[in-house]
Amino acid sequence: MEEKMQFTDLDQYLFGQGTHYDIYRKMGAHPCRQDGKDGTYFAVWAPNAKYVSVVGDFNNWNTQADPMTKVGPIGVFEVFVPYAKIGHLYKYYIIGMHDEENYKADPFGNWAELRPGNASRIADISDYTWGDAAWMKNRESFDEKKEAMAIYEVHLGSWMKHPWSEDNKDGFYTYRQAAARLAEYVKEMGYTHVELIGIAEHPFDGSWGYQVTGYYAPTSRYGSPKDFKYLVDYLHRNKIGVILDWVPAHFPKDAHGLANFDGTAVYEHEDPRQGEHPDWGTKIYNYGRPEVKNFLIANALFWIEECHVDGLRVDAVASMLYLDYGKQDGQWVANKYGDNKNLEAIEFFKHLNSVLLGRNHGTVMIAEESTAWPKVTGRPEDDGLGFSLKWNMGWMNDFLEYMKLDPYFRKFNHNRMTFSMMYAYSEHYVLVLSHDEVVHLKGSMLSKMPGEMDEKFKNLKAGYTFMFCHPGKKLLFMGQDFGQLREWSEERELDWFLLAEKPHQQLQGFVKDLLHMYTHYPALYAMDDDPNGFEWINADDGDRSIFSFVRNSPTGRNNLLVVVNFTPVDRPDYRVGVPKLKQYRMILNETGTIDPVVYKATKGECDGRPFGVAFPLPAYGVAVFTY
Repeated sequence: MEEKMQFTDLDQYLFGQGTHYDIYRKMGAHPCRQDGKDGTYFAVWAPNAKYVSVVGDFNNWNTQADPMTKVGPIGVFEVFVPYAKIGHLYKYYIIGMHDEENYKADPFGNWAELRPGNASRIADISDYTWGDAAWMKNRESFDEKKEAMAIYEVHLGSWMKHPWSEDNKDGFYTYRQAAARLAEYVKEMGYTHVELIGIAEHPFDGSWGYQVTGYYAPTSRYGSPKDFKYLVDYLHRNKIGVILDWVPAHFPKDAHGLANFDGTAVYEHEDPRQGEHPDWGTKIYNYGRPEVKNFLIANALFWIEECHVDGLRVDAVASMLYLDYGKQDGQWVANKYGDNKNLEAIEFFKHLNSVLLGRNHGTVMIAEESTAWPKVTGRPEDDGLGFSLKWNMGWMNDFLEYMKLDPYFRKFNHNRMTFSMMYAYSEHYVLVLSHDEVVHLKGSMLSKMPGEMDEKFKNLKAGYTFMFCHPGKKLLFMGQDFGQLREWSEERELDWFLLAEKPHQQLQGFVKDLLHMYTHYPALYAMDDDPNGFEWINADDGDRSIFSFVRNSPTGRNNLLVVVNFTPVDRPDYRVGVPKLKQYRMILNETGTIDPVVYKATKGECDGRPFGVAFPLPAYGVAVFTY
């Protein structure tokens, strides 16, 4: 607990410049000691308010009991309340410039009341003893360009439900209860990271956490801020990285939230053509306002530095970059050059990524950017946005369209699977099969596959093999690794009961084999961004819908040859061209990892190569060789 706190002239100056990177240590509610008394210091930014007070459990929600004092011209109000204790609920009572009254949750609050309640709750975020020093030290030298990243995307509330009890009607595991179970599953399967969605506090379960009201508060659905830190700590001690979904693109209009915070547009643009998403019914941040930029950049740093998270996946980047995103003519305002680029959002990303990655070596910033915006992962000094990685939405769309096809028609769509290599080195990519692909009547991954049930499993194994051997980091949404049949719903747990059935067990075992192969062989990740790391053997075998290619390792040892057959036709005498007259050890086929079977290359032209290897390739067969 700190001694006396106050919002100083320096705090005001830095906040007004947009560069107070640990502003969350001053704003919000902070237990401390002043004049010999224990209590809580509150600070809130309400630049156009006539009157602000803090109300809560500690003063019977009396709007006159604890008025706040305005400090300086920037519009920050502060007060120390001696009887406000950890765990008390509170809000800010604000009278706006037109005498309107608002009760607002704390934008910088670290803990929130469990929904449907929407007050903030006093917390002490400094009171946690970390046990992940070894992980944090090793993280400093992590280079996502050269290391394996296989990400398990998880929505905690629906990953697994707790047996129902009186005090847990939602059936949620707490952060602490989930820690051991999640770590055990992720380690067993072979994922390197988890990506948690819906962690920042949000009022509506059905938004999955993409409409945030508490940017600095881990959702109370699963426990306290300290409990959340325990989850991150536990995963780190089990050598698992933690990525969070982060939503700086928009925020909801809930009365207790950021919208119209002091009776005026504080966090959003005043002009609805700039400040509202017509499709989403949400508000758009004013990225040109220094204090708003500061709120968001400091928030990213809060998760990374205060909560030890290893990276952020930034949601809806395209909606921020384009002024006309999701809008009709007349619904948007052009920039000073007359075009649709959001210059302030571009500057925001450069600033954000430079500061966050510059201060936290080994962390990652991942853009979900769905257009062909140039240099998303380029350096800011080269006019790039400065992200570490970008979701490869083009690959995902082409891959899924191909996989859904009846195998007969795949020969007419062969280029869907090869086109991604035309732009594979334009950005640093993550190949994603995320929650977005298994909701809104899109069906689960297994249900997208053509054919009878046994064929669906074979198709999915072939598809996953192609994905895990293709350049790019990997992301798979929970449930898709064992063949979830129903589409995902945040209201129920995954269909774990399916694992009583052999085909689902076998698929899960196969994905586990793929994950362990992926992390074991540097050929599959260390040269993702180097054109020398990949070469087609045959990219043009459309008639048979077979793809063959090589992944090279940086040392030239343990290179991999990959063959995938996307039709139900057996090829007992299949022959593939190979780079060298050597032995090729098959380490994985459509049944999973196998005891290596050695095949010798023979002379004779094949696929434009002087040598080839012959082996039986079954219907929907896959083969991975090391040489």
